[in-house]
This record gives sequence, structure tokens and C-alpha cells, in this order.
Amino acid sequence: MHFGQLKRREFIAVLAGAAVVWPLAARAQQAYRLGILTGRGRREPNFVAFFDELRQFGIVEGQHLTVDPRGFEVREDQFPALANELVASGVNVILAAGDPAITAAQAATRSTPVLGISGDMVGAGLVRSLARPSGNITGISILATELNAKRLELLMEVFKDTRRMAALSDPRDTTSRHLEILRNEAHSHGVELAVYEASTPEEILPAIDAASRAGAQALNVLATALFSFNSRRIVEHTLSLRLPAIYQWPEIADDGGLLAYGPRITQIYRQLARQLVKLMRDVKPADIPVEQPTVFELVVNLKTAQAMGLDLPATFLTRADEVIE
Repeated sequence: MHFGQLKRREFIAVLAGAAVVWPLAARAQQAYRLGILTGRGRREPNFVAFFDELRQFGIVEGQHLTVDPRGFEVREDQFPALANELVASGVNVILAAGDPAITAAQAATRSTPVLGISGDMVGAGLVRSLARPSGNITGISILATELNAKRLELLMEVFKDTRRMAALSDPRDTTSRHLEILRNEAHSHGVELAVYEASTPEEILPAIDAASRAGAQALNVLATALFSFNSRRIVEHTLSLRLPAIYQWPEIADDGGLLAYGPRITQIYRQLARQLVKLMRDVKPADIPVEQPTVFELVVNLKTAQAMGLDLPATFLTRADEVIE
């Protein structure tokens, strides 16, 4: 093949790829507006990944997409009022992180698309089914119920001689039936599992203190937006108490948590970005299936283990996808 032919084919391929992006970019220039409802900050890795993924589709914030800045680092009790404000302002879509945010958006509008992250979108009654969500909500359902149980299993594997464990639960996100399943699973391994509840940021550390005073030797931090938003405080507090804990996002172990198992939150937000692209192409949320994560990581932070005076089993470490030394 001659060099000129190769260049011509490459050029045609570039044009073909650009044709996919340019119509979308043209529509995005028509003041496409994104509202946010989250307890996280604008500069955190999940949103860095989100906007980076959008750029792969030719969508650049400030050029093709306008983001309402009011919705970052918002307390959950402020979600309902802000959701109403976002709808009134005419945003084209609301990105809602966690069940309380999705519920607030759902109460504010049944027409504006809502792109959400939920522990169990079907179980929480937010959508009819994953394949056919119906209504104005779609997004990511992170398999919270299954992963909470898997994290308990991992805790029992690492701390085989432990007979008392605790679970930190947000009662708004975790059903009594699911907690009973976790207790029964622990009991079948000769472990007593006590549940400590927190539904506000102020209740989190006292709940962990209560678990520690009661003699809990390990803590399963169950999946919920509240604990995710406050993960740094939880990590620091469990370290000060020398209370081993496992978390839902691998990034939490990267930042000092002892153990974590689940999908990476940065990858979840890349999935969300791809779903937003579909909404920007005028696909209705009811026609966009709710997605679930497909890649899960076990991360162990040996620095934290050493700070706690823990000697983790070598066989367990070999199973980890990442060991931070």
C-alpha cells in the first residue's frame, strides 16, 4: 500500500469518527444544562473522570455543556429545596448521587431526566426494572446488597478468630431484611454481628464509638451515599480507634482505609458520562437501561494495617488486586 493511500484512508476514518461527535457537539452548544445533587466536591476524582469521559465524546464543559455549580458539597437535607430550584431553572438533566438525591429529584420533577447512582435502584423502588426503567430516571445500580454481603465474607476471612463484628448502616438505604440476612450469615460462621445506625453526618462517629465500646473487632461500612461522602472522617476515626474496617469503594483504601471491595467510583462516573451522552442525543431515560458495574477490585492498605498493628494473612494478600505498601 502506498503512503498516500494510507494517509487518505486515515483521513476518511478521522472524518467518520468526527461525524459521530460533531452533531452531538452542535446540539450541546444549544445551552445544554446539567444540574448536580451530590455531597461530593467538584474537584474530586469521580467528577474529574466524569468530565474527562465527556471530552472523549467532544463535549467540553463551558463550550458544549453548562454545569450549575450549586449542587456540589450539598447536605442531604438541602437536596429537596435545591432539586426544586434546579428544575425551575430549566436544567436539561439532573445528576443525582445516592438514593436521597434521586428521591429529591423524583419529587421535584417527573419530566426532567434524572441520571442517578443508587445502591439498588429496583429494590429502592426508583425504577420498574433495570432493562426498562420507565419514567424519567436511569443511571447506575451498584449491587449494594450483594457487595455488602461479600465485604462481610471478606472480613470474616481476614479476621478468622473474631467473634464480634459490627455493621455501620444508614437505615434509609438498608432494609431490615438485608440486615437480617447479614446477621444470619455472620451467625453461621460463629460471629455476632451488631448493627449501628447513622442517618446524618453527626451520627456517624458516635455510632462507630458505640460499636467500639461494645467490643466490635471489625466494622463493615455498608454502602450508602452518606458514608461515601464522609469516608475520610470514617477512615480517620476507625484508625484512631484501631478498629479494622472495610469500605465500598477501592479509592477509600487508596486514601487510607484498611480494606475495600467493589467497583471504582471513577469508573462508575465514566459510565454515567456515557449515559449522559445518550441523553444529550435525545434518547429518553426510559429507553436507557440502568447499568451495573462489571469490574470489582479488592484493595488492601498495608500502611494502615501496620499503623493498626495488624498482621494480615499472606494468602489473603495474594488475592488482592492491589496492595498498598
